[in-house]
Amino acid sequence: MAAALPSLLSVKAVSWDTQHRLPYNPQRTKLKKRHNPNSPSSTTTVPPPSAAALTTSPTSLDSSISVLLARNNQIPPQGKLEETYLGYERWLPSPPKVENPRSIYNAASLAYIGDCIYELYARRHFLFPPLNIEEYNDRVMAVVRSEAQDAMLQKLLNENYFSKEERDVLRWGKNIGSAKTRTKKRVGVAVYNRASSLETLVGYLYLTNANRLEEIMLKLGFSCGAAPN
Repeated sequence: MAAALPSLLSVKAVSWDTQHRLPYNPQRTKLKKRHNPNSPSSTTTVPPPSAAALTTSPTSLDSSISVLLARNNQIPPQGKLEETYLGYERWLPSPPKVENPRSIYNAASLAYIGDCIYELYARRHFLFPPLNIEEYNDRVMAVVRSEAQDAMLQKLLNENYFSKEERDVLRWGKNIGSAKTRTKKRVGVAVYNRASSLETLVGYLYLTNANRLEEIMLKLGFSCGAAPN
């Protein structure tokens, strides 16, 4: 038994990766690549709104978001959207079959799943063109912040885009009671509650009407089709 110990210890000491890896730090200083304007492969990308832009009026914030989301989206024809894309279901996993979510879930539960669905749309939108992880995160965070959600919601409210049922869900989601958070303290209770109401509506439509959900997300500026060529 004693003779076998050195052999076991030597095996444990072996490692395929002996390099020390630094932990991920999203606040680290990023190295800027040299840009050659004469290079045929150079492309122009739209930087995410700055922190200062996110503290301005909803109108100017909505303009910044529109620039960030700008893409030649092809509006699908009115009617039922295609249930499959490239042979796959449009939504995986499929939502549970619930005829009346308000009779089962509270607004916070719908906002919980709506937050996830909303961010999935944002991540899918910025998936093309390919970027590094930090750039993906910067762009997604710029449109999933409470200030951005509030500005986008106000735009559709001003256009009277929502149905009576959807406005009722928005009012319901606006009254979510939650503990104090750093986000609520930073943006204020009113902005935070309006952003939560949008997430509630997204969660509600995810469970009841995915076609209408895609119409609203497309109206907000998110791409809902295939990747651009």
